[in-house]
Amino acid sequence: MKYLTLLLLLFSSLTFAQPAPKPYGPLPTQGQLNWQETGMYCIIHWGVDTYTDKEWGYGDESPDLINPSNFSAMQIVGAAKAGGFKGIVVVAKHHDGFCLWPTKTTEHNISKSPYKNGKGDILREYREACDKLGMKMGVYCSPWDRNSALYGKPEYVTQIYREQLKELYSNYGPLFISWHDGANGGDGYYGGAREERKIDRSVYYGWDETWGITRKMQPNAVIFGDVGPDVRWVGNERGQAGETSWATYTPHAPDAGKKPGNGYVKDYEGTEGHRDGKYWMPAECDVSLRPGWFYHQRQDDSVKTPQVLLKLYYQSVGRGAALDLGLSPDRTGQLSANDVASLKAFGDILKRTFAVNLAKGATLTASNTRGHNQAKFGPANLLDADRYTYWSTDDKVHTPQLILDLHQSKTFNVIRLRENIKLGQRIEEVAVDTWQNGRWKEVAKATSIGGNRLIKLDNDITTSKVRLRIIKSPACIALSDFGLYKEAKFNDVSPLMDNKTAHKF
Repeated sequence: MKYLTLLLLLFSSLTFAQPAPKPYGPLPTQGQLNWQETGMYCIIHWGVDTYTDKEWGYGDESPDLINPSNFSAMQIVGAAKAGGFKGIVVVAKHHDGFCLWPTKTTEHNISKSPYKNGKGDILREYREACDKLGMKMGVYCSPWDRNSALYGKPEYVTQIYREQLKELYSNYGPLFISWHDGANGGDGYYGGAREERKIDRSVYYGWDETWGITRKMQPNAVIFGDVGPDVRWVGNERGQAGETSWATYTPHAPDAGKKPGNGYVKDYEGTEGHRDGKYWMPAECDVSLRPGWFYHQRQDDSVKTPQVLLKLYYQSVGRGAALDLGLSPDRTGQLSANDVASLKAFGDILKRTFAVNLAKGATLTASNTRGHNQAKFGPANLLDADRYTYWSTDDKVHTPQLILDLHQSKTFNVIRLRENIKLGQRIEEVAVDTWQNGRWKEVAKATSIGGNRLIKLDNDITTSKVRLRIIKSPACIALSDFGLYKEAKFNDVSPLMDNKTAHKF
């Protein structure tokens, strides 16, 4: 009897000493984990183009244009927060070269405008608003500068652009993202030259050295760009990731043998990423709330409706990416009523939809649990709202099944799945079945999961049991979330928008 007891104790200790699964493929940094959890943020375009009714300024615009009657960072950031967004990216300098902070690098900045008698600092106002409202802040400083006489020369990068980044990093942090795009080179004012200038997009900005400044001065900020290195562009401005969207990615230059760079990459590959990608580099989906990025009065009745925003949410955040929504304050320095109303209605529907996980309280039965260790690797971890506790299986079990017994009939039309991405992106295909008329019926399939996957069903499903089948995975699973939700109802259109406007997008 004594020997049997010792054997049982030894078996028990070996079972519960089962180590965690080995990571699979590239892994996210802490900054990338923070970014993934952020989910949605807004990029804010406001500057001289707001007053010239353009999207891209030429670089010769007068600072006198900048004198809003009632600029309110609190109103703008507050509207974003009401929409469920967790941060903003301030366009500190667009391609026209005008800086919204009192920089030492150029005279073309807000201190030369009449705003607050030359004592204004838009970046400071956004920073204070974010701090008061508990919102994250990031910056975008355009590398292309159509105002600078030095643009196209090495001195522009070393004496102007990098110094501007240093000022932003030093004075307006902490930042959650440093945002960069691929717009560079072309015609411009260039200090009065009024000519076209071209650069070698693969080497001109010396991105490795430039981003080294970010790493040193804002180590917790992710760097966004066509080539990352932390977050990639999705390859379109429609706000849509691919139905399959891998967090792993290898940027490729359009020409063989050349180094890819911002504005010089096969950007269409960013839509889906690469299953065998060398880097953990998930996608950001950028799209503007209006047809343009800057404010144009003629677009006041063309604001995306709440239901359009919800659809974009499923196509971006719901595919493991982030949604970066463009906001366009008007000439007074605030968001217009239609913009605010659409954001609020979207935020409300999002909050109500995901307020209750209908899977809560279910009995979960897994076909396999790693080392029989229910506490550490059991399916109950799927319902605790922690992204990094997880259900896992033994190393040799790649295609397990899980049954949720809801104990009573419940109605849902949204399914949420997440992996513990600290262990990589592992699952390649899943299916969901529901118990209907005494048998299982498949109602959904999906490919990539990663940090977040939302499956919006075409119809409401009422059932008492749900089954999840892992169809394909190159390694044992590490699934952290399984949620069932019923999309809340709301009016077909915002009260400030008519039906014609609602169906423009």
